[in-house]
Amino acid sequence: MTYETSEPLPTPADDRPTARSSHRRRWNKVPEVILYFWVIKVLCTTVGETAADLLNEKAGLGLTGVSALMSALLAIALVVQFRTSAYRAGVYWPVVALISVVGTLISDNLTDNMGVPLETSTTVFAIILAVVFIIWYRRERTLSIHNIDSTSRESFYWLAVLFTFALGTAAGDLVSERMNLGYWLSATLFALAIAAVAVAHFALGLDAVWSFWIAYILTRPLGASIGDYLSQPTGDGGLGLGTVVTSVLFLAVILGLVVFLSVTRKDVTEPERVAVRQTV
Repeated sequence: MTYETSEPLPTPADDRPTARSSHRRRWNKVPEVILYFWVIKVLCTTVGETAADLLNEKAGLGLTGVSALMSALLAIALVVQFRTSAYRAGVYWPVVALISVVGTLISDNLTDNMGVPLETSTTVFAIILAVVFIIWYRRERTLSIHNIDSTSRESFYWLAVLFTFALGTAAGDLVSERMNLGYWLSATLFALAIAAVAVAHFALGLDAVWSFWIAYILTRPLGASIGDYLSQPTGDGGLGLGTVVTSVLFLAVILGLVVFLSVTRKDVTEPERVAVRQTV
């Protein structure tokens, strides 16, 4: 699923403060939305599910300890990400992997530690995400994910990503528990929902930005269902690979794809490729 934007990408002459924003303009800080993007996103989501379970159950840290540890790691990764001047696959994707874990843990803490019903947490996360989008649009006059080229836009982007993971976790758990479909059927259901969004975008003209964010939310329960199917015991409907094997397997695939993209730069916006070629 790829998307076009009506906004022009910044040129070197635009790399300066504007009257609308006091933040320094930079090259786009996020990857092009191509097939590799969605593959790694689902893999990161799966790792977010299995890694959270692994640290909680095997390491004995408990939800509170795991949440504190992963939040600290995420904060460090975000500092590095914000300090970069352009998209770097080796910086960007570790942030996504960590934010997937933290988003999962936020939902799990509300459900398991605080006893908040999934209906309530799903509603709250949906409202928070809507507020983020509203403020983002009112400030920037766009929700385009092709022009994350200022500190303000990047802040809104990562806030939205965090709450899509939290919302996807709560909504996915709610659907799975209410419908009692099992891991494989749940994964199929969410895959079909993503396919429906793609059809609505490409065939029916659904707005590209909303298509992206809806699909982004749906990939969270899809990846979680895949992770649970692979890691959970056969008696519970899974393949019994365990959280360790599943996490290591998916992390290895993510690492391979990130290295590939770092070398080929297939997911870098075209102006950045041109700039690189001009400096060689």
